[in-house]
Amino acid sequence: MSQDTAKTEKVTHTEIEAVKSFLLDLQDRICAALEEQDGGGKFLEESWLREEGGGGRSRVLEQGVVIEKGGVNFSHVMGAQLPASATAARPELAGRSFQAMGVSLVIHPRNPYVPTSHANVRMFVAEKEGEEPVWWFGGGFDLTPFYAFEDDVIFWHQTAKNACEPFGADVYPKYKKWCDEYFYLKHRDENRGVGGLFFDDLNSWHGEIDFDQSFDFMQAIANSYIDAYCPIMAKRKETEFGERERKFQCYRRGRYVEFNLVYDRGTIFGLQSNGRTESILMSLPPVTHWDYNWSPEEGSPEAKLYTDFLPHKDWV
Repeated sequence: MSQDTAKTEKVTHTEIEAVKSFLLDLQDRICAALEEQDGGGKFLEESWLREEGGGGRSRVLEQGVVIEKGGVNFSHVMGAQLPASATAARPELAGRSFQAMGVSLVIHPRNPYVPTSHANVRMFVAEKEGEEPVWWFGGGFDLTPFYAFEDDVIFWHQTAKNACEPFGADVYPKYKKWCDEYFYLKHRDENRGVGGLFFDDLNSWHGEIDFDQSFDFMQAIANSYIDAYCPIMAKRKETEFGERERKFQCYRRGRYVEFNLVYDRGTIFGLQSNGRTESILMSLPPVTHWDYNWSPEEGSPEAKLYTDFLPHKDWV
């Protein structure tokens, strides 16, 4: 498999509408599955419009039984010019109009034994009169545990690998590695979590532009998120915890905030494209704190996260 964003072929209105239809249905299915796991909380929906073009529907669940705060957002926005975050690595796209659509979610459970999870799938189209359009898919999902369990992490990665396997043996290792490298806090020299999958700029397979195969892959990854996450949530949500575990969870959530505000492409793109701020920042946890120069006691359950789980590993 290879990607070649220099090659282009026109993406049709019908194809764009097919992607949009899938994403709206995906948002519905993920919200329903998470509400079932929570057992009490409900996602509240707000639809919004963007002055420059497009809009979305944001769904947020707060103070549920299991989910302390979670958001599952759909957006479809367009504009006359791509923001700087999209053209920094692709200067040839400067001056193009764009449309971007996707579903992005972050789930912050109340119980420190249930990991935080994130997923996102998206499509971009960049156009300029007199030139061929450029389009691509991106996305993935990743897991951020506080008190991690080896069998959970193996299950998470095995589910990711299973979703990739129909598309080639090289796909999972490539996008697993990309995820490891992407969700890395340079200023901490530390990984955010235990990874998963991350892909971007996807529009070709075996050197040939292929919308159908690219869209099929995006759907496969999107559809596997619930299969990867809900069993872990179900397994750990009844685990007893106390003040110590809650304090460590809030401390580690600070790393999540640091990554999303400093490095995350989606956050930066959303703010630069004048997206809806409340929807963009719904990814931030409801409660967190930063303790000055804190480190876990050697050999403690908290230290195990740093020694046994955050370093990159081949989990399957």
